[in-house]
Amino acid sequence: MKKLFALLVVLFSVSFSNQIYAQSSEKEAVTKVVKAYFEALNASDASKIVALFTADGQLFAPSAPTAVGTEQLQGTYKYVFDNLTLSLVASVANVTVDGNYAFVTSTSKGSLLVKANNQKSEQNYRELFVLQKVKGSWKIVRYMYNQPA
Repeated sequence: MKKLFALLVVLFSVSFSNQIYAQSSEKEAVTKVVKAYFEALNASDASKIVALFTADGQLFAPSAPTAVGTEQLQGTYKYVFDNLTLSLVASVANVTVDGNYAFVTSTSKGSLLVKANNQKSEQNYRELFVLQKVKGSWKIVRYMYNQPA
């Protein structure tokens, strides 16, 4: 009986360790997508950003209409980059993975340059990303940001 109990404890421990490793691996993959988002944002690369979203992805920007789907996302980011240059440093605060969905909160700070008047200002943001695993890859399905009060 003791041997059976010991075997069950070992099997449970191995299974639990594998689950923790898988969870950690998924969190790393999700974090990589968020970091790629900010790299593309700082590079003013609308196409790279849109490629990180699902086909029906949505952007909820403050004081702007919701951008839904690839075409609207592309148009929104093109408009942003035609008018602004961003240079932000992001910090991922929390990553939660639940099955095929992941939730990420982050903060970012840096500069925003308005191209029309060459006016530069310091900015702070907080972000919420919802990602979905699609065909083995993590994609942004919803993204929202605002500025803290």
